[in-house]
Parts: sequence; structure tokens; C-alpha cells
Amino acid sequence: MVIGNPVEYSLSPLMHNAAYTASGIDDKFVFVASKVDESQIADFVRGVRVMGIHGVSCTMPHKVVIMPYLDAIDKIAQEIGAVNTVVNENGVLKGFNTDWIGVKEALESITNLRNKTVAIIGAGGAARAIVYAVSVAGGKADVYDRNRDKSGLNSVDIICNATPVGMNASDEMIIPDKLISAGQIVFDVVYKPYETKLLQVAKRKGATVVHGMDMLLHQGTAQFKLFTGIDAPEKVMREVLWKKLT
Repeated sequence: MVIGNPVEYSLSPLMHNAAYTASGIDDKFVFVASKVDESQIADFVRGVRVMGIHGVSCTMPHKVVIMPYLDAIDKIAQEIGAVNTVVNENGVLKGFNTDWIGVKEALESITNLRNKTVAIIGAGGAARAIVYAVSVAGGKADVYDRNRDKSGLNSVDIICNATPVGMNASDEMIIPDKLISAGQIVFDVVYKPYETKLLQVAKRKGATVVHGMDMLLHQGTAQFKLFTGIDAPEKVMREVLWKKLT
């Protein structure tokens, strides 16, 4: 199950259910989406316990607020300060973070992060995961909330949008296009649309772009292993996302 608000855009059910079918375990697992308001988190967690729900994926804005209601938090999720995965281990609800894996895999498919300077727009759970991924890979991360002056962005190696801005066609750019330079890498956690306005502009400016789908995929394969105990069919998960988004 994936929870969020909004959640109707989520492709996690499509991705996970395709993986369950490919792995021959669709008679044991089913993945659904549920819109949950922040004020309902405590009730939701009680419901997980009562119904014996095996696993939960948390998207915006629940990655931080759910943490106090869990029984245990994985060490890495504690360091990040955000949870995107909850596993019910025989009645014990344990929080994990696989977002950082998704970030690291997506960016390192393009470049070595060691000694890279990375500017992160946003300060929520996704931003925290990016900071961790960059730091463990030997890069230097700097977080910009929406009100911070961003004039120095055109001097960094990588720009990451860790906000939901870009999800709607009417959204303005999260940063002025003049701050994007040729030779930079621009990464957007928003995966729907596949090529956000930010990534379209970045390509025109000569930057290398990293799509949010890559983060979604790799955090999802790590989630799959936590939920099922078996390796994820990555190729199947990638193909179903690609067909839906492109």
C-alpha cells in the first residue's frame, strides 16, 4: 500500500503489482493506493496494526510525520530523518528509507558523486534522502528551501528538485532558467510527467537530465525486497513504468 496526499498520481501500485505477477507471488501480495491526510496518520497506523497490513510505502507529505507512530526505525532512516517504507514484522512496525538508494542509483548512472557539489531545492523527506545519498557517496550537498536566494546554483555540479513543483502543467519553474548552465546535471524527483518543465529547460540549456522515474524504480526495487524477501524483477518494473510515462 502507498499512502500520500495527493496519491492518485502514484505509479507504485502499477510497478509493484507487475513485479508480484512476474515473480509468481500475486496470490500473496497486492499493492493499492490510499489517500491519507496528515491528521489521519495515527488512525491509519492503528488500522495497519488491526488489519495486519504487511507493508506501506509513504510518499509526500508523510515521510516524516509517520515516524513517531512506528515501533522501530532502521539506522539509516534515523540518520536521514525520514521513512518511505514501513514493514510489519510480526506486529512490529519498522520504518526504512529506500529513497536514498533510488537517488544514488539514479545519479551514479550518470556520474561519480565523489567531490561533486549538489544543490537540493526543498527541505522535506525527499531532500533529506538526497542529502544522505550524496554524502555517503563523497559529495557535498547544500539544501535550499523555497525562500533561500538561489543565485549560486549555476556554479554547482548538480541541481536536484526535491519538491512536488512540476507535477502540474501550470506550475512555474522551481528556479529561474538563467540559473541552469550547460554541463550541469539536473535531477527532478517528480516523475509524472516524465519530462517536467525543469528538465525540458535543462536539456535546452545543454545540461544532462536525470528523470524522477529512475529514482522511483530503484527505491521500488529495494522496497520490493523488504516487502517480499526476494530480489525484485527490475526489468519488468522498469518496462511497466516506461510504457506508462512515455
